[in-house]
Amino acid sequence: MSELKRVKIGTSILELEQGDITKQNVDAIVNAANSALSGGGGVDGAIHKAAGRELLQECLTLGRCPTGEARMTKGYKLPAQYVIHAVGPVYSMYEKPEILLAKAHISSLQLAHEAGLKSIAFPALSTGAYGYPLKQAAPVALHAVADYIIEQEADFELVRFVLFSAKAMQAFSKALYDLATKLA
Repeated sequence: MSELKRVKIGTSILELEQGDITKQNVDAIVNAANSALSGGGGVDGAIHKAAGRELLQECLTLGRCPTGEARMTKGYKLPAQYVIHAVGPVYSMYEKPEILLAKAHISSLQLAHEAGLKSIAFPALSTGAYGYPLKQAAPVALHAVADYIIEQEADFELVRFVLFSAKAMQAFSKALYDLATKLA
């Protein structure tokens, strides 16, 4: 299997990139948020640090965000105009975490679509401190995005998964290959 990094779904490009989500020049980046939207470690901490303290101040006005849902704020000092705070599941806490992981991606896309945004970048939601295994999370995430684009006829120019590690890149690349094969 060759490494796959990009596919076209409808009019949208779905691509993978290894890198730093805080440096993405897209309309919105997705934050792997906690339900209190209070900042934290990993991706969440990096986004809050890069955006500046105004991000946390705005988050605190939103109240809680249930698992599987998302909320949108300004991007402040980030290159991205907006941050979509998606709350993925803690893997070990749910009988069917894949449903909530898919919902977190779909909720993020709905917010972006309703706001007329054309480009969005996701991290590997729930795969850090929340313990979701990469090999299981990758196909759930990619299928949720592809299904949303197809079913909603969403016209995103770009949906990018920005993956921090080579291990994440490998898991998502395999899942993208499998998805492309299924869609062909």
